Amino acid sequence: MTSGPVICFGQQPCGIFPRRFLYAKLATARRLQAELGGRIVFFYHDSDHDPRETQTCLRHRQTGAPLRVNFAFANRLQRKYSPLYLKRVPAGWCDNLARQLPAFVGAPWVEAFKQVAATTVADFCLEMYRRMGLLDGVEVVRSSDAAVRRAACAVPDFFVDVPYEGEIVRARFLDGRLKLHEGGDSYVTLPMRNFTPEQVSPTRDTRLRWMQSVVHCTHYVAGASEQDYLRKEDAPEITYVRRDPIDRSDEAYTEIPA
Repeated sequence: MTSGPVICFGQQPCGIFPRRFLYAKLATARRLQAELGGRIVFFYHDSDHDPRETQTCLRHRQTGAPLRVNFAFANRLQRKYSPLYLKRVPAGWCDNLARQLPAFVGAPWVEAFKQVAATTVADFCLEMYRRMGLLDGVEVVRSSDAAVRRAACAVPDFFVDVPYEGEIVRARFLDGRLKLHEGGDSYVTLPMRNFTPEQVSPTRDTRLRWMQSVVHCTHYVAGASEQDYLRKEDAPEITYVRRDPIDRSDEAYTEIPA
């Protein structure tokens, strides 16, 4: 525990280059820190499994035409169900994308991209954000971290990372069973097995309570969509702050500091 402010913002890995709304959360947290002091914590929810989270929209530097890129995935099961901290970056993917990047981002970020050596999607995104200098002075707390999972409170609604057909998948614990959501009302029920807290991560509705039991933040910077589902009653001690506005919020942040 700390006696000073703990200013937190949370986000899944959200693009090979971070989406602009993540940059806005970070800028808001830095503004609050300048006003209040304290420290900044980035709750990096790399336990999420949705491959759409890392889709990145870049703009051509001359024409402004969009280019949407994402990681390649080893197979359908990994793409759809493995948590982002375990989705593997295939050999050759980085080289292929690096050849396209000069038309879309400045040379420093092309070189930074080429230097990233991470082998999983979540690690790759985090290293890229760090190489861009965005996380200087920011403490990162990862939802995949076994120590974080052991320290977190129990929640009634959660996912469990379990082996299935040669991969680790993130299965929802529903009605006493482990299930993979196929879409709509369709689920695949997996064989039940014992599991430990090190395998558990929260759902969207229980994430705030789970995170707060570890981070103990005093201020939380919330994005526009978060305002609609945050269960503030689960952590009434927090001061909630709306992130500062930013244009083209869902596109990639690729600005180079002057």
